[in-house]
Amino acid sequence: MKEKLVLIGNGMAGMRTVDELLKLAPEKYDITVFGAEPHGNYNRIMLSPVLAGDKTIGEIIIHDLQWYQDQNITLYTGKTVTTIDKENKTVIATDGTTAAYDRLIFATGSNPVILPVDGKELEGVISFRDINDVNIMIETAKTHKKAIVIGGGLLGLEAANGLMIQGMDVSVVHRSDTLMNQQLDQAASDLMLAELQANGMHFLLNHDTAALMGQDRVEKVRFKDGSEVEADLVVMAVGVRPNTKLAQASGVACERGILVDDTLKTYSPNIYAVGECVQYRNETFGLVAPLYEQAKVLANQLASVGGSKYVSSATATKLKVTGINLFSAGDFIGDDESEELVYQDSSRHIYKKLVLKDNKIIGTVLYGDTTDGNWYFSLLGDEKDISEIREDILFGQHQVDEDRL
Repeated sequence: MKEKLVLIGNGMAGMRTVDELLKLAPEKYDITVFGAEPHGNYNRIMLSPVLAGDKTIGEIIIHDLQWYQDQNITLYTGKTVTTIDKENKTVIATDGTTAAYDRLIFATGSNPVILPVDGKELEGVISFRDINDVNIMIETAKTHKKAIVIGGGLLGLEAANGLMIQGMDVSVVHRSDTLMNQQLDQAASDLMLAELQANGMHFLLNHDTAALMGQDRVEKVRFKDGSEVEADLVVMAVGVRPNTKLAQASGVACERGILVDDTLKTYSPNIYAVGECVQYRNETFGLVAPLYEQAKVLANQLASVGGSKYVSSATATKLKVTGINLFSAGDFIGDDESEELVYQDSSRHIYKKLVLKDNKIIGTVLYGDTTDGNWYFSLLGDEKDISEIREDILFGQHQVDEDRL
């Protein structure tokens, strides 16, 4: 008799877990998946290329509807689970659809943060989170001109770039003066700002949004300093929060995210969690690498292969934002005890910084030339003493190897 496995959430982390599980134990479970969106599983990271016109929705689908049928997986699209009856081990969706489980996985992802300002419910105010958001942006660009993107992080800049390609006049509003402050230091941010401005993107740095104004549709953004700008479309890209609403309502232990142990078990029997909804120790997760690691560990657990534990490790961010290459890892700001090695060639838009402590790399930021990112990252991970290669290290692995020959 097969066990019943129910997955709440049809996103990347949950479905990667199913993929890994099917490799390990294809016959162990009857699998049911609930997805709130009306599509199969797709690659959320590729929404930016769809907005920029480089990819179609079809090209970013990971599993189409036929795939679920071929794997004998029951998929309920467009259905949100609202109740979990832990006593009787069943889940119930908004429309009354129920499914029984022996084991249950929360893969509810995260929700975009919506600023708590007046006017946030006006038409034309959206986040940048799913296929529906992208469709709204593309449609709006056909009839409207002025877009305001709130948030100067990765997602905000990707949205701004895509909207510019769609023909809109775009301004990015950011409350600090450092763009992508999760990934860049001030020097790299300044280089990026200059390059994006040269491409026609506008910026309102050190601006705090106070209210969105308009009759039915958004017409203006007002800032805390009293200034205003016109807007036909406002995209909020100010971060995400783990979606714990259902877990909390069901009595599953949560803090910022759903609490899990080293095997992705929650503190409720037979219930697991994976992905952006998770809190492991004090960490929550937004990058795809740790999510896929978690998926592997959870699949091993569900397949009773055992022995595998999730270990949160330093992650590196390698990105191509609007055609610019970036790489950052570790503590790239440093403190009084650390020192910095910096190489900068402003005319070629190249900047490299290594932060050292006791002659070991503890952080790095690369802008414009990321060739050596993985090498620096492995030196960081291995806690390698770089004294011998210190004077050549900024010129990259190739130079260091040549000098050693």
